[in-house]
Amino acid sequence: MQKNYKENYLKPYAVKSINSKGRIYKEPENSIRSPYQRDRDRIIHSSSFRRLKHKTQVFVNTEGDHYRTRLTHSMEVSQIARTLARSLGLNEDLSETLSLSHDLGHTPFGHAGEEVLSYCMKKYGGFDHNIQTLRIVTLIENKYYKFCGLNLTIETLDGLIKHNGPVKNLSLYRKILKRDFFNNKISFQTFPSMEAQVAAISDDIAYNNHDLEDGLRAGLFTIQKFGSIPFISKLVNKHVKNMKNFRREIIINQIVRDLINLMVVDVIKTSNKNLKKSNPQTINDIYKQDRLIVDFSNKMKMIDRQIKDFLRFNMYSHKKVIINTNRGKKIIEDLFKYLLNNHKKYISDELFKYEKKERVIADFIAGMTDRYAINLHKKIK
Repeated sequence: MQKNYKENYLKPYAVKSINSKGRIYKEPENSIRSPYQRDRDRIIHSSSFRRLKHKTQVFVNTEGDHYRTRLTHSMEVSQIARTLARSLGLNEDLSETLSLSHDLGHTPFGHAGEEVLSYCMKKYGGFDHNIQTLRIVTLIENKYYKFCGLNLTIETLDGLIKHNGPVKNLSLYRKILKRDFFNNKISFQTFPSMEAQVAAISDDIAYNNHDLEDGLRAGLFTIQKFGSIPFISKLVNKHVKNMKNFRREIIINQIVRDLINLMVVDVIKTSNKNLKKSNPQTINDIYKQDRLIVDFSNKMKMIDRQIKDFLRFNMYSHKKVIINTNRGKKIIEDLFKYLLNNHKKYISDELFKYEKKERVIADFIAGMTDRYAINLHKKIK
C-alpha cells in the first residue's frame, strides 16, 4: 500500500505518490521519502549531474567562474519550478526532479556540441540530448546491484520524455534507446503532467533571464541596448535611472530579478485561468488536454519572443561567442573521428558487448565536460 507522504494539500489533478505507476524494476518503498524525493536524490547523487558543473551554458566553462554552467542553470530552473509548483498546488518534488535532470544529456559546449555530435551520428541512429537524458537515467548510470540506470518512477520518465509536449514521432527514440523500458506505461502522444509543464516553462524563464545577465556581465551588449525592447523598456529604464548611485552589477541584478518575477506571476495567473476553463478533476484530465495549461499569457509570449530574438542577434551571434562555438564544434568532430579507431585507449571493452561502437563513443563524448574534451583534444593532436 502506498504511503501518504503528506500530499493531502495537493490539488486533485496533481501527481501524487499514492497514484504512482511505480518503477521499471520493483523496489520497496522508503518510509521517509516519497518516490519523487528519491528520484530527485538519485539525480543529485549521479555522476552525470556532477559533471554539469563543467559543461557550457553559453560561455565555455574555462572562460570565467561567474558565468552559468549547466549545473547552475539546472539549479536555477528548479528554484523557479518549486515556486510555481507550490503556488499552483502541484507536486513540488516532481517538478524539482524534472528541473534538475532535464539537461543531463547535454554534450560539452552546449547546443553547438549537440549539433556536431548529431551530424556525426547521422548514419548510426542519430543523437538528441533529450533522448540522451533517458539513456543516462535508464542505462548509463550504474550504481545498483539489480539494474542499470537510476530506476526512476514512471512519472519522472514521462515528464522527461514529454516536458516539451507530446512526442509525435518515436522513430528517433527507438533508434537511440533500442529498448522498451516503459512497458506501455507512458502514452507518448498525450500532454505531460502539470509538474512537467512547470519544469519546461521554468527552463524557459531561467535561460532567457540568466543568459541576459551573463551577456550583460560579459559586456556583449549594454543595459541601454537591452532596454530598447518595446515591452520591457519601461522596466529597464526604471533601473537605468539609478546607475549614478549604484554599481552596474546591482542594476543588472535588479533588472533580471524584476523580469523573472514578472514572468512567474504571469505564468501563475495564466495557468489559473486555464485551469478554470478546463476544470480538470484528475491527473488523467491533464493528460487528455489539447493544449498546455501551464503557460504564458499572449502578451508575455510576445515579450519572451522578443527577448529570445534579442539574445540570438546580440549574444549567441556575437563574434566572441561564435569563435568559442566553432572551436567546440571542431573539438567534438575531431574526437569522434579519432575515437572511431582509437576507442580502446579510453573506453572499456565491456561496453561494446551491449551497444554498437558508434553509440558507445557518442555516450562517451556526450558525458565529457568541456575541460575534459579540451584536454583530450590537445593529447590527440
